[in-house]
This record gives sequence, C-alpha cells and structure tokens, in this order.
Amino acid sequence: MSKNRVSRRQFLSYTLMGTGGFMASAMLMPMVRFAVDPVLQKDEDGSYIPTSQKVDELTATPVRVDYTIKDRKDGWYKSDVSNTAWVYKDGDTVVALSPVCKHLGCTVNWGGDKEHPEQFFCPCHQGRYMKNGDNVKGTPPIGPLDEYEVKLENGLVYLGTTKANTLV
Repeated sequence: MSKNRVSRRQFLSYTLMGTGGFMASAMLMPMVRFAVDPVLQKDEDGSYIPTSQKVDELTATPVRVDYTIKDRKDGWYKSDVSNTAWVYKDGDTVVALSPVCKHLGCTVNWGGDKEHPEQFFCPCHQGRYMKNGDNVKGTPPIGPLDEYEVKLENGLVYLGTTKANTLV
C-alpha cells in the first residue's frame, strides 16, 4: 500500500474538479470552434469578377465601373457585395484603380474638384490624386490609390484583388 493516502475530502475535490473541467471544456469547445472556423476556411483569392464595362468603350478618361461580388463569404455570412473601380486605358494597357482614399477611406471621384478637373478628388478632406493614383504632395492622403488586377476576356473587363499601386 502507498504511504500517500488520499482522504475522502481530497478524492471528492479531485472528482469534482475533473468533472467541472470536463463540463467547462464541453461548453467552451463549440465557442472556440465558432470563433476559429472562418480563419481556417480556404480563401478564394485569385478569382476575377466580371464587370459590364466593354474594353472597346474605354478611353484615357477614367470611368466609374460598378460590379457585384456574388455570394461573398464574410465569416459566417454569404452576401452580395457591391464595389466600384475607376477604369481607363493608358495606351494599350487597361488600368483599374480603387476608389478608396488612403487618408480616411472615403470614396474619391474623378474630376470632383473644379480647380483640378484632371485629378481624383476626395471630398472628405480635399485630398487629391493624380490620374495614375499617386497622391498629390501637400494634400492629406498618405499614399497612392490601390490598383486592381485586371484581366480582359471576351471584350469585357474582369477585376481581381487589389494590390499596391505599380504605376507610381
């Protein structure tokens, strides 16, 4: 027999702690799984979204192109998400810029400022960007507009994910 005997009180204490720990883990596991599951899902990067913009209709002047991402998974929810891009031709290259200002995330407009009609303008704090997305020095934006990956297929513009601006 062992010299370290367990008293009834210790036995009950160990049993209750073990049972309580098991019950607590049974309650916490679904919550942990719920919180971690979206992170473990495969990401669908690299897919291009079709737009209604025809390549033949593009000019050197940026046009606003609205498109919808169908059944986008955001955590636990699927929904349709509307998005916008500024698209134009630079020679033979099609360029698509994100409309999200790098200062506070407002939406920029082409030619929104009467004094600077050939620039993107952010109405929130009078931020300005050049046509290639480069921020005008001395205005609030801290960096250039992001650029979309572009694919041309069947005469239409397809937009991918955003990336750092390669034009500046």
